[in-house]
Amino acid sequence: MTIRPSEQVPGVLVFEPHVSSDERGWFAELFQARELRTRGWTGDFVRSALSFNQIAGTLRGLHFQRAPYEDAKLVTCVGGALFDVVADIREDSPAFGRWEAFELSAENRRGLFIPEGVAHGFQTLTEATTILYHIGAYYDRDASGGIRWDDPTLGIDWPTPPTAMSDQDARWGLLT
Repeated sequence: MTIRPSEQVPGVLVFEPHVSSDERGWFAELFQARELRTRGWTGDFVRSALSFNQIAGTLRGLHFQRAPYEDAKLVTCVGGALFDVVADIREDSPAFGRWEAFELSAENRRGLFIPEGVAHGFQTLTEATTILYHIGAYYDRDASGGIRWDDPTLGIDWPTPPTAMSDQDARWGLLT
């Protein structure tokens, strides 16, 4: 696999799997723990989850967990396609307030590693989009946080106006 860093948000890594195919189909390795270790991440993934989104244009996020429950994520689209956004909300980061977006799809098989302290959200580009998460911390409801999808400080250029969103995601506060 090829791994490249984000251009805007330190610690975010894009995984481009090498695909082996034959008459049976294909095989692609999504990540290797040692590759994350060589890039400085010392955590472990303790949970895996799926997010299924029926409607194109569904927007989720921007989500994060507050200390001491901050969580890293490895996100891969296994069905459909999405516009995946990371936003640096680490106040001590030189990239604080910067965001970057990546297209993840079942077709490109790309994965995205999101370190602790970076908010995450996405908008589906197709109907029936499924996202696989590997998560580096257990969920704590009281530590759950978010930033409104249309925060003017971030100024994220979403592909379309949202077609579906939770009430909570619509109510999150602003970054600053």
